[in-house]
Amino acid sequence: MKVVVMGAGVIGVTTAWYLAKGGAEMTVLDRQLGPGLETSYANAGELSYGMTSPWAAPGIPMKAVKWLFMKRRPLFIWPLISPTMWLWGLNMIRNCNDEAYRVNKGRMVRISNYSRDVMPDLIAETGIEYDGRAQGTLQLFRTAKQMKGSKADQEILAEYDSPYEVLGRDACIAVEPALAEVRSKFVGGLRLTADRTGDCRLFTMALAEKCAELGVEFQYGQSIKGIAIENGRVAGVDTEVAGRITGDAYVCALGSFGPKVLNPIGVKLPVYPVKGYSVTLPVTDDAFAPQSTIMDETHKVAITRLGDRIRVAGTAEIAGYSSRLGPHATDTVRHVISDLFPKGGDLSKAEGWTGLRPMTPDGTPVLGPSRYDNLFLNTGHGTLGWTMACGSGRAVADVVLGKTPDISFDGLTAERYAR
Repeated sequence: MKVVVMGAGVIGVTTAWYLAKGGAEMTVLDRQLGPGLETSYANAGELSYGMTSPWAAPGIPMKAVKWLFMKRRPLFIWPLISPTMWLWGLNMIRNCNDEAYRVNKGRMVRISNYSRDVMPDLIAETGIEYDGRAQGTLQLFRTAKQMKGSKADQEILAEYDSPYEVLGRDACIAVEPALAEVRSKFVGGLRLTADRTGDCRLFTMALAEKCAELGVEFQYGQSIKGIAIENGRVAGVDTEVAGRITGDAYVCALGSFGPKVLNPIGVKLPVYPVKGYSVTLPVTDDAFAPQSTIMDETHKVAITRLGDRIRVAGTAEIAGYSSRLGPHATDTVRHVISDLFPKGGDLSKAEGWTGLRPMTPDGTPVLGPSRYDNLFLNTGHGTLGWTMACGSGRAVADVVLGKTPDISFDGLTAERYAR
């Protein structure tokens, strides 16, 4: 079987790996000049198994209004004249209730836990290096109100067998010693002990090399013009440079850009880009730097240790497909790192970045079959593409190869939107 994967981010590359291991002849297409150069390039670095939750949650609409008036707010909404954006937002609000939240979280956790379980096998088999650590995530609370509010999260974590610890100020410092310098700025935390960290871009590059060793052909610099349909099936992918690329089966792993090629062929997915920002800076003193991931609950900013670097990521900006990195775009993430780890890294050498997260209104990615029997989907992971990559890649590869996947696809396919 010859399979064409569209997209060489972490989702496309992991899918290609599992397909190649299953015996498929592989071609991967990407408009960039290498793997992992868009959303996978400089994300937060979190493998957030314990924090797998949809953004659409009870109380979020009211919180969102408050965030819009914060000085260093985690959310920006630009009122574009875009029916697609407003319909996506309305559908997200419709999912902000207890019943929908539990259904959506259950679906997401199914993928996340599977990814957590299969990723170590991939790492053991390939031996790839990606600045990985397994020291958990510390959700840091600046106020007693935040600490008290985390009880609801603790109940959900317990329900889904996600291990955690509730920590006071001193216990937080025991886990992250550099926080002793700013002990007056927080009251406690919630530590998610199963979470891991690592550089998604390094992982994607290294895995792409392993794929190439298995015979996977990567065609970079190939912008996709469209998907050709003949006799009710996909007949090929039309590119601007190489023309039509053909195969027996096709996987769309184009993230936020999936709808641009899927909508014209009648595959309507409510995947919309939500821009995020990050800065990456060198560690100047290990004693004053983070050791794993700290999530600042107030600003919704993650600070992650990646080898001799610190990645600081956050902000949700709804502004269509704009990839502009304005002069003040990273102000919030810069503030948080300087506020919590002022001696840990050199902000003067920080590299700013922005990327588009492919978000669905219910938070769950779209996996598996489409209306065409030889077109498959692996997209819509939002902020959790890195977390879910190995699990969704393996599960989708199994479906493409005609195998029974290890997890149920109930509620994960595009069919949930057709209903």
